[in-house]
Amino acid sequence: MKTIDRIHGGYVHRRRVRVLADFFAACLPRDLSILDVGCGDGQLARALARVRPDLKVTGVDVLERDDCAIPMKPFDGKVIPFEDGTFDAVLMADVLHHTTDPACLLEEAKRVSSQWIALKDHTRNGLFAETTLRFMDRVGNARHGVTLPHNYWSVEEWLGAFRDLNLEIEEW
Repeated sequence: MKTIDRIHGGYVHRRRVRVLADFFAACLPRDLSILDVGCGDGQLARALARVRPDLKVTGVDVLERDDCAIPMKPFDGKVIPFEDGTFDAVLMADVLHHTTDPACLLEEAKRVSSQWIALKDHTRNGLFAETTLRFMDRVGNARHGVTLPHNYWSVEEWLGAFRDLNLEIEEW
């Protein structure tokens, strides 16, 4: 294993999971069923469920990992394999920039969620944003075989997608 992989896996990933679990735990209402789209290793969902045992979390991902920490189903990255409104909320943490059509997957999240979409992703604003995001993505995801189309949106693109899908922003 490369040194950078050890550093990322041993420090950065664990810290990211902890910070994001605390963030989402504070934002989400009680007693929800949640679909974690792009759940990866399931560590974020498991940490969220530990902080908030009232939440029931299931995952989907295009890559099946033997070490996934939560129940998960594989999917094609385009059509989420659940009926309309199956979940109270859909969680997507750093997922949409890994798709070739983020708006399509965001629309699918809206379809399977009856109430909420909890979304965390990047914005491509700033002089070195694109370069920095590409580097961070490669370090964190390339070794796992994650697709890296580097599809980062500007704030304006995010707002346009939310407007086009009639999604209301409660907190940015």
